Amino acid sequence: MASEQFDIVALGDAIVDVLARRDEAFLTAAGVSKGTMRLLADDEAEALASAMAESGHVEEVPGGSAANTLAGAAALGAKCRFIGQTGDDRLGTLFAAHMYGLDIAFDTPPIRHAPTGRCFILVSPDGERTMQTSPAASHRLTVDALDEDAIRGAQMLFLEGYLWGPETPRAAMRRAIELAHAERRKIAFTLSDSIALPGRRESLAKLVADGAVDILFANEYEARLMAGVEDSETAIALLSKQVETLVLTKGPEGAMAVSGTDRIEVPAAPVPEVVDTTGAGDQFAAGFLAAHVAGADLEHCLKGGARAAASVITHVGARPIGGFETGDHA
Repeated sequence: MASEQFDIVALGDAIVDVLARRDEAFLTAAGVSKGTMRLLADDEAEALASAMAESGHVEEVPGGSAANTLAGAAALGAKCRFIGQTGDDRLGTLFAAHMYGLDIAFDTPPIRHAPTGRCFILVSPDGERTMQTSPAASHRLTVDALDEDAIRGAQMLFLEGYLWGPETPRAAMRRAIELAHAERRKIAFTLSDSIALPGRRESLAKLVADGAVDILFANEYEARLMAGVEDSETAIALLSKQVETLVLTKGPEGAMAVSGTDRIEVPAAPVPEVVDTTGAGDQFAAGFLAAHVAGADLEHCLKGGARAAASVITHVGARPIGGFETGDHA
């Protein structure tokens, strides 16, 4: 058993968001199509990073779906550990410093042969976001990097869909599942729209169908992608038979969960003003999981998720306000 027991241990992308406001002329010059979401190779990422730095101010904020969720869960009192791969560079140090500041255990050794992953977010004058992601070191997480004792001892293993891509991190996730199952721990998995990419949906669908996931988080779009259907209710019917608890977020319509014969729905928590919906799904999972590991029933878990999601959309950024300030780099 682990010398220290955690409520939640998560595997996910160790990513730093690199944000900047740039006009369409910059996008054209940089060869980036406005409004797109695209994966970048390491050399493409370096070229875009240089262009952004040379053209004005950029802001660097540690992110990543599961890491964002742990930031929220830790703020709500859960004892958390994160496992994710950074590079041995300035951004890797920044990512680690944020985790320490949030009182999240994180000691995955950095690697030297790849830079820390980055998500470049370019905001146009009209407010539209263009996102270009370079997973880099993040997708080089290996089985050897796992803290197996921490996984065995945790109440909950939490996994994110963005990492379910290349075989190397996928193998690490499979090993983590194996360890958690052996100790009868709960396993939660949050989907991402990346399951639409070739080679992901089929293997992930088999994982879920084989009973490897206890709690599955998805929004309506992701649920339809996963189930391979066009109707949300059909997707709910199919997926809820494969997991102990299916949790579905529905944006301004709230959220729902299906567990066995129970189906519970809660409205979205009220907010004075929606400023930025980035991270709403990550923080919903944070509120839900923090309540779950504290022993709350399903309805209270949903309400905890709704409150956490409502809180994060009242300010810019995907994490709760607090902890370390963001790093600035010009």
